[in-house]
Amino acid sequence: MSTCTEFAVFEVEEANLSRVIALSESLFIEINAEQENIIAHEILVKTDNAEEICWHLTWANVEAVEASSTKWSTYPSAAGIESLVGKKLYYGHFVAVVASTRK
Repeated sequence: MSTCTEFAVFEVEEANLSRVIALSESLFIEINAEQENIIAHEILVKTDNAEEICWHLTWANVEAVEASSTKWSTYPSAAGIESLVGKKLYYGHFVAVVASTRK
């Protein structure tokens, strides 16, 4: 089974940025508590707008995304993130069509 990549872009007030980042890290740990669903992650800030952040997550597979989505409301950090995030600008999941690695 191939991995699944998620991109989620949010507006976050600069004053809340460090709290959202900390809650995001906690959320990823909560999602992985029973099994490793997220195998890699990055939290990015837009280069020309510090109030836009992006989650770049690599999920074990599409099934891991689906299973975690149904549990979203049970993760303790999810409500905190929801309360601090302004507008959700983009959210999507992708699987590789072509993949390469540098050697």
